[in-house]
Amino acid sequence: MPHLDASTFDFIRDLGQNNNREWFEDNRDRYEDARADFLSFIGVWIFEIEKFDDSVTGLEPRLCMFRIYRDTRFSAVKTPFKTNFGARILPGGSKKLHLRTGYFLNIEPGLCRISGGAFRPEPDWLNAIRERISSDSSKMRAILNNRTFKKTFGTLQGEAVKTAPRGYSIDHSNIDLIRQKSFLARHTIEDEQIFQSGFLQRLSKVCRAAKPLKDYLDETR
Repeated sequence: MPHLDASTFDFIRDLGQNNNREWFEDNRDRYEDARADFLSFIGVWIFEIEKFDDSVTGLEPRLCMFRIYRDTRFSAVKTPFKTNFGARILPGGSKKLHLRTGYFLNIEPGLCRISGGAFRPEPDWLNAIRERISSDSSKMRAILNNRTFKKTFGTLQGEAVKTAPRGYSIDHSNIDLIRQKSFLARHTIEDEQIFQSGFLQRLSKVCRAAKPLKDYLDETR
């Protein structure tokens, strides 16, 4: 399976326009078909990543996919379903999101993207990353300034504190990197590209380009 089926994207788009339980139950068969298509694609994608990153070897697709049901207990958004299909390819699956680096895929109308790196690393890991950058940022900056990285991702992305984290001066020479709360290489995908035959190859190429950043962050764990 080199790309996703158009019907999968159609379901996600329609769910975004009809985010209620009655519509979902009336279209449950469409959801099950779309979910199966996405899981099959994740399986092939994992196999491609294994060729250059053995940390994901043997990972089960079902452990990587987001649940479609939204937890509204602590969310300002009260609609019952998420309006995207997402996957986190990292050792241990999605439950290890804040403990391991990985590759992240989001399929959503107008917001399709692939990312690599660390998403909101847990406090001890985040502190270790910041300490390494604080003492010597040369390796991180070499990764970010690499021609392939810049062409694929532009700049480092992710949430950041507005000024400086506790314990660091706003005048620190590396404050631009130290203030990061997530360390992500993010690549935007046009909606129609997910149906094209080269989609899988493109994802694999993007993941390869993100791997140096992923390796750097893993070294601090």
